[in-house]
Amino acid sequence: MKKKLLILLVAALALVAIAVVYFRSDPRQQIAREAYIYGYPLVTMDLTRRQETNVRVPDDAHAPMGQIVKLRAYPAVDNHTAAAPNADTLYTMVWLDVSAEPWVFSIPDMGDRFYIMPMLSGYNEVFFVAGTRATGGKPQKYVVTGPGWSGALPEGVKEVKSPTALVWILGRVYCTGTREDYQAVHQLQDQFTAVPLSSYGKPYTPPPAVVDEKFDMKIAVRKQVNAMSLEEFFDYFARLLKTNPPKPEDAPLAARMAKIGIVPGQDLDRSKLPALGGKLDPKIALLEMVEVLKTTRVINGWLYWTSDAGSYGTDYLQRAMVTLIGPGLNFPQDAVYPFSEKDEHGEKYDGAAHKYVIHFDKGGLPPVKGFWSLTMYDPEFFFVPNPINRYNLSQRNTFVTNPDGSVDLYLQAESPGPDKEANWLPAPKGKFVPMLRLYWPQDTPPSILDGSWKPPALKIAQP
Repeated sequence: MKKKLLILLVAALALVAIAVVYFRSDPRQQIAREAYIYGYPLVTMDLTRRQETNVRVPDDAHAPMGQIVKLRAYPAVDNHTAAAPNADTLYTMVWLDVSAEPWVFSIPDMGDRFYIMPMLSGYNEVFFVAGTRATGGKPQKYVVTGPGWSGALPEGVKEVKSPTALVWILGRVYCTGTREDYQAVHQLQDQFTAVPLSSYGKPYTPPPAVVDEKFDMKIAVRKQVNAMSLEEFFDYFARLLKTNPPKPEDAPLAARMAKIGIVPGQDLDRSKLPALGGKLDPKIALLEMVEVLKTTRVINGWLYWTSDAGSYGTDYLQRAMVTLIGPGLNFPQDAVYPFSEKDEHGEKYDGAAHKYVIHFDKGGLPPVKGFWSLTMYDPEFFFVPNPINRYNLSQRNTFVTNPDGSVDLYLQAESPGPDKEANWLPAPKGKFVPMLRLYWPQDTPPSILDGSWKPPALKIAQP
């Protein structure tokens, strides 16, 4: 999936073979591998939180804990804070710590504008979602309570129980990108609020933010996590477990992790760790995450999930793999994200070598109740710079249709010509990854949810 990981795949079989030998000689090595995969989402989520909240005052992409990030425009092409950004919505999100007390999150009257406000736990799982599909457009107030909390709640709010102290409300509000619509969405964003329960209904001023000057705000979170040694990773993981406990169904793994010094509520006991490092470094577990993609069913060259997305039960490897790609995956009823890595011949997409086309029959564009888009990413899942500053195509575009009513979209480095440029999604002169987004996919045929609609294959254009 990622450039460095793809290079590592060349040696995957050999590394796995070595790992098997080590696992048999020391069962703690196997537990360490399981613990790394289990803890990967929690460590990634917390580092993401730190990178997005390590500021004194809010800006378009950051805000201190408990203060709402109001992205005022689509993410800049050089913004690598979070993987797989979109150019369809304005992120409206907040990081909460509900370990000390609950927080009240308020949503204004959204009318008929599409929005989605999933609440994610520290393990990158959706535990509640508010939005056009799930709760409608009327004003709403939710009090988010942490693990084990009990107490009285004010009238007019709905309790939402979080399984972890760390909560990420990763909101998205649809925006066409015009000046007028930006302003309309900004007005809505300014009406979202988040306050501690003790301050609900009272004047509230957020406390001064504390900034960690030593924390790296530039290197992508994924790279920071993947660069950690296992001991460093487990130390971080153990500290996070104090307020982000395992779920009841995680008890068997929690018992095994205790054998290597990882006990919820306690600091890491390094004396119980197996001999880590060397051939059993994080690359083994990272490769396993990447290997999961190879077992995922590919449909017309596209990989996507219409089940077990947003909530993973005890499938920790699937959860870790999704986190590796990019935290924040929604329930499929709210959004499905097909992406493709290889063309019809099994080769990676390369804008320097080929031009590509995706053909939609008449009436065959993605069936959604919300909206759809097709975004261009580099191999690291970030926007691709291009001369016309176009990063996706979507249903708000007016496409040039073929005589039979069908539509061809062109993914290539050079313009397909003035008569086709409306259908052009610029590609880099190198490797790239396209991603479809289907927000609120139609639930009756044709539908991606039941397989009665499938994304068409992206093919090499004929000269």
